[in-house]
Amino acid sequence: MKLWGGRFRKETDTLANDFQSSILFDCRLYREDIEGSIAHSQMLADCGIISREDQEQIKAGLEGILADIEAGKVEFTTDNEDIHMNVETLLTARIGEAGKRLHTARSRNDQVAVDLRLHLRREIGEITGQILDLQQAIADQAGQHQETVMPGYTHLQRAQPISFAQHLLAYGAQLSRDVTRLEDCKRRMNICPLGSGALAGTTHPIDRWQTAKLLGFDAPCGNSLDGVSDRDYVLELLSDLSILMMHLSRFAEEIILWCSWEFKFIELDDAYSTGSSIMPQKKNPDMAELIRGKTGRVYGDLMGLLATMKGLPLAYNKDLQEDKEAVFDAIDTVKMCLLVFTGMIATMRVLPQNMRKAAGGGFINATDCADYLAKKGRPFRDAYTTVGNLVYYCTENGKLLEELSLAELQNISPLFGEDVYEALSLETCMGQRKSYGGPAMEETTRQIEELIKFIKEYRHG
Repeated sequence: MKLWGGRFRKETDTLANDFQSSILFDCRLYREDIEGSIAHSQMLADCGIISREDQEQIKAGLEGILADIEAGKVEFTTDNEDIHMNVETLLTARIGEAGKRLHTARSRNDQVAVDLRLHLRREIGEITGQILDLQQAIADQAGQHQETVMPGYTHLQRAQPISFAQHLLAYGAQLSRDVTRLEDCKRRMNICPLGSGALAGTTHPIDRWQTAKLLGFDAPCGNSLDGVSDRDYVLELLSDLSILMMHLSRFAEEIILWCSWEFKFIELDDAYSTGSSIMPQKKNPDMAELIRGKTGRVYGDLMGLLATMKGLPLAYNKDLQEDKEAVFDAIDTVKMCLLVFTGMIATMRVLPQNMRKAAGGGFINATDCADYLAKKGRPFRDAYTTVGNLVYYCTENGKLLEELSLAELQNISPLFGEDVYEALSLETCMGQRKSYGGPAMEETTRQIEELIKFIKEYRHG
């Protein structure tokens, strides 16, 4: 007999039972379900709704079930539909009548809502820790390549000289925003729906503030209808994870480009590469490609749940069962991608000579040449036109700006002097970009220090 079977006189169809069962995926909520039930039972006893003896039996029984689940001694069944009914059935079988009193002043609606918030709160902590690990790998690589000159790009065209450190640190900055977004999500998530009941609370004299405090929430949710039907926190987490995956995907795309023979800026470690079944020379960046591909999967989890939620009236509807597979899949995907990405970045071999060679072409010191003339007193727009004419002259004659003779330069503008060659050096162009956030060593040193400080703050926060 189902725990909810009093109203029914006919068994659920086997196919229908399997169709609506969620135990195959919500079984991962077992710890949170037990934690929530222990807190609920303590509150019930403290409020005089159940006896202290019943509460002690309930707590001991639940702790025993938790130990058995983690020891692999419990087999869940679809006959009990979900993790809540599986645990309650086990508890009642073990301790008898006291187990039947646990569900007083509670519904599965508020029970699943509190379980999911507890679980996602814990998962956010784990994901944040993994992002910090990736940031540490980025900081370590950046520290080794503050003087490694590479071309910075716009429109995938060589634009201005930067350091490899600055390029890496741009992703470090993006990941910092991911961490703070997740922390904001966790803060908004941290209200307790337990006590909302099915939708309208309860007639029992419960203390919702007590259960909220016992479970580490900031407060109980203020509206019982909202408490059981809200999944904003799931959508917000999926949105945050989608943005995180977008950052990883952009980084992965650059790694894929950098590994190609056309760039050859880096070489991935063999442990993070694969080969071809037919072409023996191939070394493929498959891990980066998979991360790029799995980004779409996480986007799909977000879009699927948004579509599920858009037409639901208050309060609880069975459609809300669809939230778990989506968010669990996204969490599992993100955690695996972060683990692989961190190892891939930590072990990659950087090829500074190839970066420097690429930076030598494409006239990426043209802006610095215009700045040189502007510092000599020529209005920047006029200096811009002058250097544009120089670039045209160079392309027609197969030369670089720094290869032009002083006579050739002065033929375009008499403001050029011998000091122009030092100004056009790529190392000078990069090293003199000392404006806040730039690629000069002073600035990348500051950025690395701030990134390390951020990592330490959030590791111990």
